[in-house]
Amino acid sequence: MLLEQLSLAIQRGRAKETVELVQTGLEQGISAQELLDQGLLAGMGVVGEKFKINEVFVPEVLIAARALNKGTELLKARLVAEGVKPIGTIVLGTVQGDLHDIGKNLVRMMLEGAGFAVVDLGVDVAPERFIAAVREHQPQIVAMSSLLTTTMGSQRLVMQALEEAGLRKSVKVMVGGAPVTQEFCDEIGADGYTPDAASAADMAKSFVVAA
Repeated sequence: MLLEQLSLAIQRGRAKETVELVQTGLEQGISAQELLDQGLLAGMGVVGEKFKINEVFVPEVLIAARALNKGTELLKARLVAEGVKPIGTIVLGTVQGDLHDIGKNLVRMMLEGAGFAVVDLGVDVAPERFIAAVREHQPQIVAMSSLLTTTMGSQRLVMQALEEAGLRKSVKVMVGGAPVTQEFCDEIGADGYTPDAASAADMAKSFVVAA
C-alpha cells in the first residue's frame, strides 16, 4: 500500500509527501531498492507513458521529476549501502553551437526515472568533450540533442570523433531534437532516434537489455 501511495505521490508531483513516504518506508524496513523500483520509478514510469500520449505535458513532468529527485536524494546513502547499481550509464548533451536545454533536460529526467545514471554535459558540447566523457565514465549509451537545423552537423562530427577515437563500438548512440529524423539518424550511423523524451527512455532500456 505504501509503495502505491509513493507512486501516486510522484505522479501528482507531491515532493513533500514523497519524502515523508520514503522516510516512513525506510522506518518500516522496506528496502531502498523496493522504494526506488516499485514506488519512485513506477510512478515516474506512469508519467512517462502519459506524456507519450499527451495526457500530461511538460509542466507535469517537471513537477513529477522534482518529487522524484527529492525522494532519491533521501534514498541515496541507503541505495549505496545496499549495493544497488543503476541499470546503465548515459552521457548526454546538446551539441556544439546549440544552447537549447529544455528537451535535453526532459530526456535526462526520463532516463533517471528509468533507473539510469546520467552524465549531463549541458549545452554547446564539443565533440572532444563527448569523447572525454566516454573515456572517463565508460557509458553504455551516448545521447545527443540538436534543436536547430544548423547544429545537426555537430551530431555527425561527434559520430566521426567516436570512430576516430576507437570508441564507436563500445557505445550505442541516440540522437534527437526537433529537426532530427530517423532518416538523419540512419545517415550519420547512429543507433537510435526517438521523437520524444519518454520514448528515449524506452529505447535506452532496450539497448541495455539487449547488451
